[in-house]
Amino acid sequence: MNIVIYGSQYGTAKRYAEELSNRLGFELKSYEEVADVNLYDTIIYVGALYAGGVLGMKKTFKGMKDSNGHTIIIATVGLADPTDKTNTDTIKKGMKNQLPTEVYDKASIFHLRGGIDYSKLGFKHKTMMGMLYKKAITLPEDKKTSEVRAMIETYNKQVDFVDLITIEPIVKACFEI
Repeated sequence: MNIVIYGSQYGTAKRYAEELSNRLGFELKSYEEVADVNLYDTIIYVGALYAGGVLGMKKTFKGMKDSNGHTIIIATVGLADPTDKTNTDTIKKGMKNQLPTEVYDKASIFHLRGGIDYSKLGFKHKTMMGMLYKKAITLPEDKKTSEVRAMIETYNKQVDFVDLITIEPIVKACFEI
């Protein structure tokens, strides 16, 4: 059995997961619905970057007894440009803290670009983003990473960087299994 699991706060990770599920014919579930990840041969996890981690990923893989015999693909979805190595290095560092070492080492990792719509954020998230924005704009220019610049540019706006063509490498990786 094969599955696409997603952790999505506002929908962009879910859009990518739905497209992967449709193209590959894999079962589709939210991380909250998956009782035992060990039941699946191929596991594609699509998770939103959220508060320094990948939403739901730790919970999903915490119960993995043995990664041998499983194909694990993880795709992160965030606002930052996934072609910027500094961004992806930061994301991977956070992922290492969320995953058992053997799962992290076995996983094929991809990064996708998501979006944000400030009008749909809850109070807690709006407050958090407002605090981050206020801190970001006071940073000296040489301290602003591309991720910080992207957050400043998109603050209080609706932006959608979702590009379903960018899942092609993930689809291809599944056919190479």
